[in-house]
Amino acid sequence: MSKHLVDIDEKALASAQAELGTANMKETVNEALTRVGAGRDSRVREALERLGRRQLPPREEAWR
Repeated sequence: MSKHLVDIDEKALASAQAELGTANMKETVNEALTRVGAGRDSRVREALERLGRRQLPPREEAWR
């Protein structure tokens, strides 16, 4: 884990902390990032699965 110096909106932090039920700033930020990242992973996986099911034209015709 690395440290970063960032400016954080105090109202947004307090709101996120209340929503997430976290105890401090570090826990709030890490939980928020984890949740957002998890959602992205599943959306990317679904998009790749859809792409993998597509019927593509023969490779010889792809550059025409």
